[in-house]
Amino acid sequence: MPQSSQRHFLFLHFSVLLFGASGLFGKLIVGGATLTVFGRTSFAAVALLLFAVLTRRSLRVDARSAGGLALCGVLLAVHWWTFFHAIAVSSVAIGLLGFASFPLFVAGLESWLDRRPLPPAERWMVALVTLGLVLVTPSFDWRDQATQGLAWAILSGALFALLAIANRRLSQLGAVRVALWQNGVAALMLAPLGLPVLLAAPPDQWLIVAVLGVVFTALAHCLFIASLQTVPARTAAVIAALEPVYGIALAWLLFSEVPGLRMLAGGAVILAVTTWVTLRRAS
Repeated sequence: MPQSSQRHFLFLHFSVLLFGASGLFGKLIVGGATLTVFGRTSFAAVALLLFAVLTRRSLRVDARSAGGLALCGVLLAVHWWTFFHAIAVSSVAIGLLGFASFPLFVAGLESWLDRRPLPPAERWMVALVTLGLVLVTPSFDWRDQATQGLAWAILSGALFALLAIANRRLSQLGAVRVALWQNGVAALMLAPLGLPVLLAAPPDQWLIVAVLGVVFTALAHCLFIASLQTVPARTAAVIAALEPVYGIALAWLLFSEVPGLRMLAGGAVILAVTTWVTLRRAS
């Protein structure tokens, strides 16, 4: 393997590790999901802006694209808020596995938008992901906080599916420009609630939020994009499916959040289907 390909392969693995580990900040930041998402998007937007200026990238967009980017920024804010809220009220594993159900929503939305029935293969995907979610569900009592967390995580996955479909039409603008605009809009949207909490937060919380925004968001996106220069999309799709695995392993190591056998079985089903879907779409 050429040296550049090896470097990009490492970039890919490290970026997926960072994405998976970002869920742990839902336990480290004490100001709740609003502070977490506002801090993440704010610091990420500033870091991406500096990167764009240093690399002399144009950030201008036309009015139509600006409207689409603004809408996606709102979706991004709500998606991340539901994701981190899910982790705060339950566990990192439940948050990551609930979010991993997003291919189910992508298939349903694309079927509805294209006005076509789901193919048999995608019907099996829906059935298997549903089975996995049933296995992951801690209990079927809504008073159980872990069950509430799973519901929030599934909603986060549905919002991410909407965001992914909307972003396909904006991808020609370039990843850095899209990420900067959307993080900026999300930060502005949450500023009325998040800024007072951030200003009142102790220095250690500022540091944690800054690390989440700069390292686990802006840097992770840049490394992932850079890796695609030589790493095939099919390979990237498989490695990206490891995001929940990394996150759950780190939560197990750092927070002693040990998943039960039933959750592991459900997670294995969801991750297997997710890997199959990404491979199928990348081929």
